[in-house]
Amino acid sequence: MISSILYEYGIKAETCLAEPLVSGLINKTWKITHGNKAFILQRINDHVFKEPQKIADNIQLLDEYLKKTNPDYLFVSPLKNLQSKEITYSSDGYFRLFPFIEGSHTINVVSSSDQAYEAALQFGKFTRLLSGFNASQLHTTIPDFHNLSLRYKQYEHSLKHGDAKRINQAQVLVQDLTKYSYILDVFEKIKSSPNVKQRVMHHDTKISNVLFDSMGKGIAIIDLDTVMPGYFISDVGDMMRTYLSPANEEEKDFTKIEIRDDFFKAIVHGYVSSMENELTEEEEALILYSGLFIIFMQAIRFLADYFNRDSYYGVSYEENNLVRAGNQIHLLKKMEEKKSILQGFIKKELHLK
Repeated sequence: MISSILYEYGIKAETCLAEPLVSGLINKTWKITHGNKAFILQRINDHVFKEPQKIADNIQLLDEYLKKTNPDYLFVSPLKNLQSKEITYSSDGYFRLFPFIEGSHTINVVSSSDQAYEAALQFGKFTRLLSGFNASQLHTTIPDFHNLSLRYKQYEHSLKHGDAKRINQAQVLVQDLTKYSYILDVFEKIKSSPNVKQRVMHHDTKISNVLFDSMGKGIAIIDLDTVMPGYFISDVGDMMRTYLSPANEEEKDFTKIEIRDDFFKAIVHGYVSSMENELTEEEEALILYSGLFIIFMQAIRFLADYFNRDSYYGVSYEENNLVRAGNQIHLLKKMEEKKSILQGFIKKELHLK
């Protein structure tokens, strides 16, 4: 399989070393070493991304724009094959070949506030440099990915038509979620506000999508498949959801879930400083909301999937999605409890901007 794909790029597989990389959960990835050069080969999961060509079109548009406006910016785009295409199709699926950025590495878990800051800096810089690009030109690669209105309707449908035994088992969590319905109300207002802009957003800002150098400085963002039009709350919120607590969404012991103040400050400082004056006043007022928005949405998605008998998320045991939902609701509570403190950090940062 790999040899036939590499042939499309003029590379002889028998002279290469192919090492599978296991950090990605969606696409299958290998590091290809060919003499003194290295590449990243990736198979696109076309069950998740139904139309891979739309991803290629998006990346090409952004690459062309950034080469004109910010030629020194490190934008990691796929190499073209011998037919001058960014995607190579075979009977085994859709593939891309990227240059390997020498001296770079990724991490899977945020272990310091410095890492959180560097990541926020990179994601903010990406959106700011593309502020002059018309985001409506981009394809939506996953429709309604962060559409809370739709996700809530799906949750309500699961409450009516899902597994009755599971719904009864989760009544405490259902009652907890009703307390946060205001998060949906705010989102509905955001959609109609001219002061909350549709921007070029990454939509998947976990730490493993940032390249770091040997000194721990962020140098680029990767995995651009979910880049599409969206609101800034998607990127900031996803960082908050995945960076703030030392315990991830799989943790069963909810006493380990907390909001780390220094990590919160790092995210806000990195993002606000890199966005410079791009955020409107209305958007600045939504920085804290960003975290509540993404955590709430993930909680209802996990719970809906539990009621639907785990039809979407892979599970390791029967109550896995129930635990994940409870975990995220607990994280939401922790963030609510610290609202005034966290808002104080934001005000201080905006004052220094």
